[in-house]
Amino acid sequence: MNLEHVLVSRDADFVTITMNRPQRRNALSLDHLRELIGAFGAAGDGDASGIILAGAGPVFSAGHDFADVAEADQDGVNLILDTCRQLMELIESVPQPVVARVHGLATAAGCQLVATCDLAVAADTAGFAAPGGKGGWFCHTPMVAIARNIGRKRAAEMAYTGDTITAAQALDWGLVNRVVPAAELDDAVADLLGRATRGSRASKALGKRTLYQQLSLPEADAYRLATKVMAESSQSAAAREGMAAFLGKRPPKWTD
Repeated sequence: MNLEHVLVSRDADFVTITMNRPQRRNALSLDHLRELIGAFGAAGDGDASGIILAGAGPVFSAGHDFADVAEADQDGVNLILDTCRQLMELIESVPQPVVARVHGLATAAGCQLVATCDLAVAADTAGFAAPGGKGGWFCHTPMVAIARNIGRKRAAEMAYTGDTITAAQALDWGLVNRVVPAAELDDAVADLLGRATRGSRASKALGKRTLYQQLSLPEADAYRLATKVMAESSQSAAAREGMAAFLGKRPPKWTD
């Protein structure tokens, strides 16, 4: 891929996708969103076992690029927001676990990215906000993902006040999984992703897909779906190998 706003690198089994518009605080222009979609699509189709989303420069992401939005009519803004939705849905649909590496401020759609990733590790210097509530353009779409992470009352506080919460608050509220000193961020990301990618890749991909499907359903429907998928997958090669290894008291040998 010929990318202007995104860097893609590979280290062993992990792909790192880095937002690379530091001069614009990694704001999500339409072109930037499209490049992120391309990068995640390629990583999702590849043989990597995990994906890291990072940001270059002092800020993780400042959200939508107002230089784009201010010049657009309603149809143009709808295109930007719909492209952003496609990115969020893609992050949830790629088969690999995705970890957000949050080293600095993540606001609006940047915070939406953190909330959308499967996992998130933040430096203790990071901050998180949905600042539209204290301005003139409310953070309607970012709050879709943020609210599903932190619950109604805390979502309302973030959305209405627009205040920035600390990394420690984000951990307490369920927006991130870990908070570590900035110097330990890369090691913490690698450790969490390493543990999240153990086992069969095919089983993990099915697990991720089913997790998000059942979370959107009422409890009874969620159980019906999970029961069906779990019974069907019990006959898979990965499940059979996992059970045989457990019963045989030996390490499993994954073929995927």
